[in-house]
Amino acid sequence: MGLVIIFSLVTLLALYGIVRSLREKNILGLLFGLGAAAVFGWFTVMTVWHHGFPTGTH
Repeated sequence: MGLVIIFSLVTLLALYGIVRSLREKNILGLLFGLGAAAVFGWFTVMTVWHHGFPTGTH
C-alpha cells in the first residue's frame, strides 16, 4: 500500500508545480505538470479504488 502514498505525493508535487508554473508563466512546466498530475492522480484514484485505502496494520 506504499504505492498509494507515493502516487499521492507525486500528484501533490505536480499540483504544486502547476501553481508555480502559472505564477512564473512557464508554459512547458505547466504542460508537464498537468500531464504528471493527470497520470499520477488517475493512478492514485484507481489504486485506492481497487485495493482500498492503506491501513497501519496488515
